[in-house]
Amino acid sequence: MTVFATYTRKALLATAGIAMAAGLAGPTSTALAADPTPTQAVTVAQTVAEQADKPTTEQLMPNGVPGDQSSFTPNAEQLDNARKIIDAGKDMNLPPRAWTIAIATALQESKLENLGHLGDRNDHDSQGLFQQRPSSGWGSVEQITDPDYSAKAFYKGLTQVDGWEDMPLTVAAQTVQVSAYPDHYAQWEKMAADIITDTTNK
Repeated sequence: MTVFATYTRKALLATAGIAMAAGLAGPTSTALAADPTPTQAVTVAQTVAEQADKPTTEQLMPNGVPGDQSSFTPNAEQLDNARKIIDAGKDMNLPPRAWTIAIATALQESKLENLGHLGDRNDHDSQGLFQQRPSSGWGSVEQITDPDYSAKAFYKGLTQVDGWEDMPLTVAAQTVQVSAYPDHYAQWEKMAADIITDTTNK
């Protein structure tokens, strides 16, 4: 057995314990039956790393699930917008709780649709996923209809709220959004968490 194979086998044995605890036993135990190849070692390590990156329910909803939750089946475009919100949060090194708050906010404001101006149905000059208003200083129309920009603008507002990590989602969202319907964000908390869980499982 080569030095590399010995080292890799030891690494796999250590990783296997983590994988067993995470319910990943199958492929890992097969890989250990013989001397592992470099490809097998990398594959197992990647699987364990991905498992570790998946946020827990406690991270997503530390205060539990509020009553009277709403939900619907999002289409591919809506899910893509949710992924962009998550990616923006990751880019800013924000924890999963921030992603939940952001997606729940976008669910309430736009149902995760990147809305342009709706004419007579528009709320003032609100546009985009978060219905941000150019007249309120959120950015230009082009900026706030860019999912990455609008999500990061929301996150910047959120992180300026003292104690946002521990407060009820609807309070955190409302402090940023200043909506006429401050209690409506809470109904989307579980759906937001479910979208994040489903997205990070793929």
